[in-house]
Amino acid sequence: MKAELSIEVQRFKQVRDEQNLTQTEFAEVLGVKNSTADIERGRTKLSGHVVMQLLKQYNINPLWLFGESRQKEIDLYRNDTLPKVVTVNNEGQDNISMVNQKAAAGYPHNVQDTEWYKNLPALDLPLPQYRHATYRGFQVEGDSMLPHFRPEDWVLAKAVENLNYATNNKVYVIVLYDSVLLKKIEKQSDEKYLKLISTNEIYPPYTIETKDIQELWEVTSKLTFSVNEHSENSILKKLEASMEELKSQLNQVKLNS
Repeated sequence: MKAELSIEVQRFKQVRDEQNLTQTEFAEVLGVKNSTADIERGRTKLSGHVVMQLLKQYNINPLWLFGESRQKEIDLYRNDTLPKVVTVNNEGQDNISMVNQKAAAGYPHNVQDTEWYKNLPALDLPLPQYRHATYRGFQVEGDSMLPHFRPEDWVLAKAVENLNYATNNKVYVIVLYDSVLLKKIEKQSDEKYLKLISTNEIYPPYTIETKDIQELWEVTSKLTFSVNEHSENSILKKLEASMEELKSQLNQVKLNS
């Protein structure tokens, strides 16, 4: 007697039938090699990639897929952008996990992997500004946000629940499914899209689909280790200019006396 197929396989096939696609066509949409036949026969388990593509392409609720919910679809355009994992210290308080440039390359694929976060350094700032919210640190890569954010700088950013709480023209860390970006944002009338803006004018703005956002972090402060480099607008440069002006004034007084 043929074993009954699991609930997720039955519902997987249901989605394909509803989309009126062949197994080959469905495989192409989901990024599966050749055909979905082995999945529908129960020979190949549903991978995380396939579940993610069902969510992205057809708004299929993973909980429904595995029989844990009656809600078949979820609205990705009002998706939850809160962090998927939060680390805490020995006192049970939120740590600030620090994601350097190298770690950022793997971050989008490990946002729900609690073990992966254990390899990240954590910062504990006992300041009131960093309480009552979840923060994360990200290292700046590239020059698209010059002059405000330089390569190797760090930004500290606060978790944002969803795009409804985001504000135009503020700087955010946007975690997509394949990358981590530091940009200003501009909401669009069509909520399916979000414009990303660089402060370096050589980089033109572009739009992304909001359903591709996994996490959203509002930048609140930065750590920099290059205060002497290109510091035309830095406090040190201003102090130096003030001292030179004062010296000139003193010399002028001596000449006139």
